[in-house]
Amino acid sequence: MPGAAVELCGAVLGPEQDGPPKVFVDGFAADVLMSRADRLVCTTPESASTGLIEVHGVGGVSNAVPLRVAHKLADELHPVTNPAVSPTGLVYATISGQRGKMMPTSIVRIGAGGTTEPFVSGILNATGLAFSPEGELYASSRANGTIYRIDEQGVASTYVEGMGVATGLVFDADGNLFVGDRSGTIFKINNEKQIFVHATLEGSPVAYHLAVNAEGTLLVSGPTLNPSETIWAVAPNGDVRAWYRGLGRPQGLALAEDGSVYVVACLHGERGLVRITPGGKAELALAGANLVGVAFSPLGATILATQDAVYEVDLGVEGLHLF
Repeated sequence: MPGAAVELCGAVLGPEQDGPPKVFVDGFAADVLMSRADRLVCTTPESASTGLIEVHGVGGVSNAVPLRVAHKLADELHPVTNPAVSPTGLVYATISGQRGKMMPTSIVRIGAGGTTEPFVSGILNATGLAFSPEGELYASSRANGTIYRIDEQGVASTYVEGMGVATGLVFDADGNLFVGDRSGTIFKINNEKQIFVHATLEGSPVAYHLAVNAEGTLLVSGPTLNPSETIWAVAPNGDVRAWYRGLGRPQGLALAEDGSVYVVACLHGERGLVRITPGGKAELALAGANLVGVAFSPLGATILATQDAVYEVDLGVEGLHLF
């Protein structure tokens, strides 16, 4: 992400008499945070795009290597969890606002190149977003516990009510809608709009974030004040188990076609997008602060939401397609 730290390893990276070596990303000068003979840490310039990074120092100019940098699509937003991406690649994000405050626009639609337009209004504190197998957009309100169905013209109608502090949303392959009530309940709503308590977990002061795999297992993150958090797995029958432990403040998560889980979290003191393999190995896939959500576009990009903007970057990840 722009502003995130990048670590370079090599040789002759130490400081010169007049200061540290100069680093350029996509032609823009980067701030050097630390410089040693075999290691250098710098921040990604805010103006940089995906391009080459190179070091200019006492040993001359280094070899240049590619660095993927996220590109801002839209700002002046307020996402709370994952953005949603339509089957055609349109990105939807919320302007949620302070609790109890109605914003002029609830949800925006972002097209190719970052073209942004107001799409939905009238939802108080719009929070979670999800597409159904039929391609319809749904949104939750954490203020009144209502789930809304949104038509192609951006008109919202009430789908179900009484979902507590409704935050994360996700559909499984059978069309069941799961709703994360941050006070501690995971609701399941079937195609007939029958509502079930699917599981109960520890409450979260922020939000529940949901993803579901091809077997129908629900993965749930809900950050608390614990510095070492757990991602929970909820089986189709509602049984709950700890799936992964050790993340700091995990939030939005999404699944890749290869079975990996990508979650916005802190890993070993580094904040960003964490990849957890099917074998349980975690590594930082992308560095960046203030991230709250992630989604994979059918066009190949990874879509990232911060507290006030939406970005895209090509990480070479194919998202899981359930429908």
